[in-house]
Amino acid sequence: MAGVYDGAVQDLIDELGRLPGIGPKSAQRIAFHLLSSEEADVQALIDAMTAVKSKVRFCDICGNVTEQEQCRICSDPRRVDTVICVVEEPKDIVAIERTREYRGRYHVLGGAINPIEGVGPDDLRIRQLFTRLADGKVQEIIIATDPNIEGEATASYLIRSLAPMGVNVSRLASGLPVGGDLEYADEITLSRAFEGRTMVHRTSADPNGTKET
Repeated sequence: MAGVYDGAVQDLIDELGRLPGIGPKSAQRIAFHLLSSEEADVQALIDAMTAVKSKVRFCDICGNVTEQEQCRICSDPRRVDTVICVVEEPKDIVAIERTREYRGRYHVLGGAINPIEGVGPDDLRIRQLFTRLADGKVQEIIIATDPNIEGEATASYLIRSLAPMGVNVSRLASGLPVGGDLEYADEITLSRAFEGRTMVHRTSADPNGTKET
């Protein structure tokens, strides 16, 4: 679609087309929708985008989006401190919270390991996760990365790294489609995945009192 329209219209289409999930046709439709919208509506959109960039930050503890130092989940005293669910992006937290099945804490990695894109473990918030385990309070890490190649690579790295740290590690159970995104899973699928999660590493002193062999 590049070069079809003149000046500002084409610039807007090009910028919209850079957004994830927005192709050339969608970018064109959005651009012309904005052109035909009331000026007040367009200004409201501009104000909202400006506010997001100026006010929103990442939680100092888990990496979720927030306007405070800590997100509402990390500051909620009713949440369980002994379990941390590791996700790739803040949007995954929203998907899991919709299930109303999970009451523990979260940790957002900020992406997934992707060598092709030049993203390695050091580019993610993995070191911060290990820091959260230092006090020994956390008993279980639930790995909830997307069931695709990048998510699997990230999960495998976490499992290997967490094994010697004395914490149980589990993964969400089957029911999540391979190659899909956690964001698009429905509430029932995610609920069943949590209920049937599998333990991939168990410490010698697990809650059931059994010893690792």
